[in-house]
Amino acid sequence: MHTSAKSFPSLSGLSAYEDHALLMLRFVVGAFLVWGVSDNILSDARMAEFSSFLKHHGFPCPNVLAPISVWAQCLCGLGFISGLAIRWAGLLCAVNFIVAVAMVDGKAGIRLAFPATMLVFVGLYLATRGAGRFAIQRRKRATPAATFFDGLD
Repeated sequence: MHTSAKSFPSLSGLSAYEDHALLMLRFVVGAFLVWGVSDNILSDARMAEFSSFLKHHGFPCPNVLAPISVWAQCLCGLGFISGLAIRWAGLLCAVNFIVAVAMVDGKAGIRLAFPATMLVFVGLYLATRGAGRFAIQRRKRATPAATFFDGLD
């Protein structure tokens, strides 16, 4: 029996849930980023450990770059969750994890580099796609702050 493309069920109705799926992606990745650096933010010992890790992998000025990377990841995560400045957060996430792949994860092989590589692509996707319908920036208000935040998108 021959099956034609016409008899294959269409899933085009799923596009009605595109913004819901985007919200879930933003929330899960954002929560993962915030959770992943919370120990470095809350503990000087963990931040020092991360700085030593960066030094071991040949990063210049690890005591400066460790907090920059940690806070960048935290801000990206908060941006992803809220949808605030999503394009900037996506671009910052992509750059941060391109460096991680180039300097550390890429040397460990594809299986270990995959999570950081995916964060590069999620960051690029959100930078180019934007936050979608469910974002703080989408709630228009006639205030100077709303105008400022709209410019960040």
